[in-house]
Order: sequence, then structure tokens, then C-alpha cells
Amino acid sequence: MTVSAAVRSRKAAIAAGKEARPGSGRASRRRSGGRRVPRRSAIPYAFLAPGFILFVALIIYPMIRAFQMSFYDWRIVAGATSDFIGWQNYVTAFHDRIFWRSLANSGAYMLFTVPPQIALGLFVASLLRAKAPGQGLYRLLFYIPVVTSWVVVSLLFQYLFADAGLVNYVLHGVHATNGHTSWLSGRWTAMVAISALGVWKGIGWSMMIFLAALQGVPRDLEEAAAVDGAGRWRRFRTVTVPAIWPALTFVTVMLVIGGFNVFTSVLLMTGGGPADQTQVLLTFMYEQAFKFLQFGYGSAIAALLTVLVFVLSVIQLRIFRNRETS
Repeated sequence: MTVSAAVRSRKAAIAAGKEARPGSGRASRRRSGGRRVPRRSAIPYAFLAPGFILFVALIIYPMIRAFQMSFYDWRIVAGATSDFIGWQNYVTAFHDRIFWRSLANSGAYMLFTVPPQIALGLFVASLLRAKAPGQGLYRLLFYIPVVTSWVVVSLLFQYLFADAGLVNYVLHGVHATNGHTSWLSGRWTAMVAISALGVWKGIGWSMMIFLAALQGVPRDLEEAAAVDGAGRWRRFRTVTVPAIWPALTFVTVMLVIGGFNVFTSVLLMTGGGPADQTQVLLTFMYEQAFKFLQFGYGSAIAALLTVLVFVLSVIQLRIFRNRETS
């Protein structure tokens, strides 16, 4: 073989090697079916970064800081030393009868408000599912309480359930009561008034979630069940409910979390009174931290509430998941 032939052979081998490389244009296009493999971009992370930073700064960091404060006799006076007391704030909470009463009131509020919001929201959503004149207006009317300020509606219901308020006037007018009921002066009557506000304000939210879920239920399944002789209730139970099960799970979990986080309505309507009879966990925490300046004790109550809500959420998700797969 001559030198020129050897050189040409060498160049041909190099060219063939480049062409066969995975990174070369033809080979890579052949292996990817003629499509270029997209490269990872930092642009999505740049869009996510502001929200993530705000989430860490406004949610994660305060939670960690509050949990740290719960182990101290925390003092906010400049130059004062906060003494480390370990689990003492948690021990104090477990021996505090007002804490247990606040927990019971929060649980009662949750039980009084969650089932009605689910049942009424689903009922209204079922009525508004069918196309009818004025459907948009009815949706708006039911949703207005959701976007109305908690302060405004709390003051409104405080007036409605006052001793000389509209509720007593109506009940006395129809002879449902002999005299005027002091709704906001007793523990359970006040909880009824506060729960009525929670149900009235929350129906529109659950209605919108259920309405969106109901619109995704296949009509042919309902029609097939009707042809098979299934009544309206049986179609609802065997066709509609399984189809909207994820929405039902979401609404239930969120409403339970919201029930244990009731705060503004109690603070404005009763202030936790009389004699701490209507305290809930958040108003009790707020009072300990900002009225008595027991920030360590208030942080311990907040930590206990966080653990309680987390455990309840996990239990609910498992129950709903097991029912869905069964």
C-alpha cells in the first residue's frame, strides 16, 4: 500500500468514526428517530424560585422558628434572656383544662360544620349541574359568602345572634321560643352561632369543587344505570359518588383542616368568652402569645395543633384511599 493510499484510508476511518459517534448529527438523529434530544433548561427553575423563596421565608422558616421557641420561656424584651425549659410548655398544655376545652371546642366546630358543608355543597352542585335559566346568577349568589371578608360576616352574625338581634326576633315572632335566647353568652349556643357562620360561608366553596367534579361524570354511565332500572338515589350512590371520589377526598380533608383552624369568627363574635367557654385552639394560642406574652407556650400550642392536623389528614387520606380501591 502506498503512502497516499494509507493516508486516504486513515482519513476514511476517522470520518467513519465521527459519523458513528453518539453525539454526531446523523447518528443521533437516527437513534432518536429524527428528533433532537431536548437539553435541560434552567428557565423553569428560575420561574419557580421566587415562589419557593417566599414559601420558605413565610411558611417554613416561621414554622421552624416557632417550634424552636416552644422549648424556651421566650421573652421579647430587648436584652432579656430566654431560658431553655425543654418540654415544659407541652407538659403545661397537657395539664391545662382550658387547652383541653379549646381542643374540644375546635373538634365540635369541625363536626358541626364539615358534614353540612359537604352535604349542602354537593346538593347545591347537583341542582346547578343541569343547564337552566339564571344558572350563573345562582352560582354567584352561593359563592359570594366565600369571597366576603371574615371580619364583615363575623360582625354581621354577631348582630344577627345578639340578644335583640334578628334571629331572636324571628324565633319569638313564630313562637319558637318563649323569650330571648342569649346565644353568645353560653358555650354551646355560641358554638351553634359560630358554626352557622362557618357553614353559610363554606357552602359555596365546596359547591364549586363538586360542580367541577360533577361536570366530568360521564353521562353514558348514568344513562346506562337508568336503563338498567336504577333509581336516582342508586345512580347517585353507585355512579356519581365513585366518579367524584377524589374531589370528595380533597374537600373533606381541606374542610377538616379549616375547621381546626377557625379563628376570626370566634375572636370577633365571642372573644373566647365568657370565661374561656368558647375558646378554640387558635384563639387560645393567640391569647397566650399576644395578651399574656407567653410566646413559648403559644408556640407549643401551635406545634400541637400542627401535629394534630397532620395526623388527621394522613388518617383521612388512608381511609379514602382504601375505600377507593375496595
